[in-house]
Amino acid sequence: MIRIILADDHPVVREGLRAMLSAESDLEVVADASSGPQAEALAARLRPDIVLMDLRMPGGGGVDSIARMAGAGLPCRVVVLTTYEMDRDILRAVEAGAAGYLLKDLPRAELADAVRAAARGETVLAPSVAARLVDRLRTKPERPRLSERETAVLRLVAEGCTNAEIGRRLFIGESTVKTYLLRVFGKLGVADRTAAVTNAMRFGLLEE
Repeated sequence: MIRIILADDHPVVREGLRAMLSAESDLEVVADASSGPQAEALAARLRPDIVLMDLRMPGGGGVDSIARMAGAGLPCRVVVLTTYEMDRDILRAVEAGAAGYLLKDLPRAELADAVRAAARGETVLAPSVAARLVDRLRTKPERPRLSERETAVLRLVAEGCTNAEIGRRLFIGESTVKTYLLRVFGKLGVADRTAAVTNAMRFGLLEE
């Protein structure tokens, strides 16, 4: 039996998904959540096989929760199930550790098959999402250039240092650290520290 947690801020959507998945004899919805943090807590307690996660929820977004669950080493695999297929959302979700990216208009049989595939360890992508990723790989962006100080700040971010700790180690003010980080975010096309480190490693700007 494949055990599933649903994470979506719309109760009607959760009920619809529960009905669709529960119609399959080998799939069981064990809980549902209205935000990313709720899904994290349930996943830590219930240890499901799959978490079906929307990306944009008022009580807490999906991308950060995906990254935290992956970082915590939970046995579940997180599959995005959303209405959004913007390149930025897709890349952020995949970089955070999502095992798949599906769209909510997927027919019941295809959704069930995707859940089974994800539970087997496969990566599952909606056809349009797969096409977008292929296009991005074909047109690889130019490698960003970071200054020596920007690289030093980002390296300390990768080590888990706070802005205050980075400032003390580099002998600069915390506000200056924030300025360097904003520059790094802009050059890497990201909006948070985790994505900055991930992108920098992908471009070879930081060592693994």
